[in-house]
Amino acid sequence: MGVVWGASFLFMKVALDGVSFGQVAWSRLVLGGLTLGVILLIRRPRVNGGPVLPREPVVWLHFLVIAITGCLVPHLLFAWAEQYVSSSLASIYNAVTPIMTALMASFAFRVESLVRGQVVGVIIGILGVVVIIGPWQYDALTGDLWGQLACLGAAVCYGFTFGYTRRFLSGRPIVGSTFAFLNIGLAGALMLLLTPVLAWHPVQLSWPIVLSLLTLGALGTGLAYIWHINVLRAWGPTTTSMVTYVTPVVGVLLGVVVLSETFSWHQPAGAVLVLFGILLTQKRLRLGLPVRRPDPAVLAPLP
Repeated sequence: MGVVWGASFLFMKVALDGVSFGQVAWSRLVLGGLTLGVILLIRRPRVNGGPVLPREPVVWLHFLVIAITGCLVPHLLFAWAEQYVSSSLASIYNAVTPIMTALMASFAFRVESLVRGQVVGVIIGILGVVVIIGPWQYDALTGDLWGQLACLGAAVCYGFTFGYTRRFLSGRPIVGSTFAFLNIGLAGALMLLLTPVLAWHPVQLSWPIVLSLLTLGALGTGLAYIWHINVLRAWGPTTTSMVTYVTPVVGVLLGVVVLSETFSWHQPAGAVLVLFGILLTQKRLRLGLPVRRPDPAVLAPLP
């Protein structure tokens, strides 16, 4: 997941050379939904002989919520932001997700609790975000600043979605591929409804742009979400979001090597603070405090 989603920031940047930000988000969600739909038709997974798709209206309502907050809104925000910021910087901001997840899971949904070391990690992570933004260098609101704030807004959306999923959906007997299809498929259906608003602009396609959009959709927004759901169920929202250890590394490397991107000193410095905060939040580092080990029973995934 870390490698695929880290490369997604490069693919978005390449695609924006020929399509609008709305078309980037539209393509990845529609193509991702179609990919997962084909997988569902082929496998037709069931739990204990039950229906392939859930029948309770409240379950569909929950999926509609995470389709909007976990797919539609953040994908639009990241695609819009990359018109103003580098793909490397966007991938760094994605690393803020575990900090936002810890806050949402603990305070908004109360599915996890933070110990003192984790609270310190959250504070350090927030300080890292401030360093990345570098407010001392902005005399006025610029496109670059708004692009960074859009990336931060996307990370907040992801954090909300991790906590919401854990609170309302993770415990339900829904197969991972079905779970991913309902999430991405509903977001893709919403995108189809929004086609006159988001996808009407003229396009200039080339092979790199087409391949970037296909990879974003089929792999990054299709198969990767099946992996994501399985890991989320097995390890919980905060630990699952550690995928962002890998994502910024891949995103920065690809941005620098492929697109020759550069950034200021404070951006990698802030990223180090964010990652240090994540290590504390994820209980990978200790501050002289005992670490409570998870109950192995909690780590058992659903079928």
